[in-house]
Amino acid sequence: MNRSSGVTSVAASALTSGSGPQPVSATSHTPTPHVSRQTHVLTVALEDYYHAASFRPWIRQETWYRFENRLAESTRRALDLLDRCDARATFFVSRWSAQSAPDLVREVSSRGHEIACRGDYGKSPRELGPERFREHAIQCREQVEQVLGRRVLGFRLAGDRLTPGELWVLDVLAECGYLYDSSIGPALGTNATKVLRSYHRRKARLSHRLFHEVPISSLAVFGVEVPIADGGSLRHFPGALMRNVVKLWHRHRSEPYVMYFRTWELDPEQPRISAGPRAARIWHYRNLDRMPELLEQFLTAYRFTTIGQHLGLELANHRSSVDLGPPIPQPVSPRRKPELTPGARRNSSNPSTPVTVVIPCFNEGQSLRYLDNTLQSLIATYSKDYEFTFLFVDDGSTDDTWSTLQSLFGARGDCRLLRHEQNRGVARTIQTGLRHAHTQIVCSMDCDCTYDPHELGRMIPLLTDGVDVVTASPYHPHGQVRNVPGWRLFLSRRLSRLYRLVLHQKLFTYTSCFRVYRKQAAATLETRHAGFLGVAEMIAQADLAGRRVVEYPTTLEVRVLGRSKMNVLRTIMGHLSLLAELARLRLSRRNGSSGAEPRS
Repeated sequence: MNRSSGVTSVAASALTSGSGPQPVSATSHTPTPHVSRQTHVLTVALEDYYHAASFRPWIRQETWYRFENRLAESTRRALDLLDRCDARATFFVSRWSAQSAPDLVREVSSRGHEIACRGDYGKSPRELGPERFREHAIQCREQVEQVLGRRVLGFRLAGDRLTPGELWVLDVLAECGYLYDSSIGPALGTNATKVLRSYHRRKARLSHRLFHEVPISSLAVFGVEVPIADGGSLRHFPGALMRNVVKLWHRHRSEPYVMYFRTWELDPEQPRISAGPRAARIWHYRNLDRMPELLEQFLTAYRFTTIGQHLGLELANHRSSVDLGPPIPQPVSPRRKPELTPGARRNSSNPSTPVTVVIPCFNEGQSLRYLDNTLQSLIATYSKDYEFTFLFVDDGSTDDTWSTLQSLFGARGDCRLLRHEQNRGVARTIQTGLRHAHTQIVCSMDCDCTYDPHELGRMIPLLTDGVDVVTASPYHPHGQVRNVPGWRLFLSRRLSRLYRLVLHQKLFTYTSCFRVYRKQAAATLETRHAGFLGVAEMIAQADLAGRRVVEYPTTLEVRVLGRSKMNVLRTIMGHLSLLAELARLRLSRRNGSSGAEPRS
């Protein structure tokens, strides 16, 4: 391993004018004797498991409210660990976390730790530009200060690292009232050494001389900056290697070792997200159960403090410059409304339409809390229009699905639970729900919410006179898919073309489980196939029986929790067999057999 040439890649560098605290220069390379009282810097990202960078391309912020919230639990584990090790840290907090968990943020501060700002995901400097980034930085600071009741001095980008062309960000942050930043460090395609060299060439021209930069520690290996200070490195690199690196750093570097981890890394029981490539999931989940032990090895061997204390910035008496005003209410998703008591309905003088929603469940223990939060939002959004009854059908699950269903929904007046003793397939499960529904409008949806249940509010009105089924269609010209594998899209679209050749009604999607049925018409649909194949067969039977089917263009998203139960090869072969059956049936009817033609 080699040190970075010219400028070390890890330092608590600063733009100073000779007054005030003087952090160690980032250009110093002179080895210093081991000093037993040397103090290093610890930073923590206050974020939940579904905020993680590994899953950011597959999980949109608008859906965060659906996930089981474990932020308080993991954060308190971190606080207890720091207390045991007598360590202090700077917690970087996004405005979303500050507003959704204000008491937790204040608890972190009351237990002796510094609160700094973390930018929003999707708000990178290169995308925003200077003016919009300035607005973003001010909003972050003011909203976190509003919760904390104290001035916030530091900033870090969310997941991104500054590039040489983005060092204007430091000027903007200083103008916005920040005193330091910690956004320089190694990242894919970004060399921390190159950024720091640009930073030091630029600093003489900067007007804000008291602004500090505290880069995240890294080490140059064959000219490439390697992260050696984040939780991922601790969990994935050999323990002996990490201990030796930090030991050598402590003995021979004058600047502090700047370390960080995320609060979700102390939560090994977190739900397993299935979205994204296998490598991303391995990076996220590997050795989570060992993280407390790995952290404790370093926090007990060395002294760690906050960035503010390292720079000599006293926070205790820094009151916020903003008008604190009343407490900020918990933010809500654009789709989410204030929650209602289950069963709360519209005034009886203007009754809402009764609707049953059938939800097949097979080994969905991981998805049910996610589903529960989503359904609460659906109820709140459409309580004035629809009186929903949710009919859960457990299709012979072998995990904890049935017990979780009972725990979450068993006591609710707007929920009913049914159970197949043996697995019978998704089509049979939907048909069970149709038979047991007490309303004339019956919807079916996937337990994993790959289709947004809120779209039911737009689909149900399409069930007008003469329409018997409304089906969601991501392959419609006005529909879309997000993050679904290309091979699956190719196969699904080709199958849909084949169904259009065979059936009367030319739909773009025949295989979606997300539908609205008129019960009187759906009750007559008897299918031979039980699983995913039966879902397409239900539409085919409706078509051949003269029932009218309407498509609703919508969005299909990749599944984020649990695993798909579909056997792809078996399903493809089944569809081809079903298509042959339907072609023979339609041909026989055309040649004189009885059967209704579809209504216009």
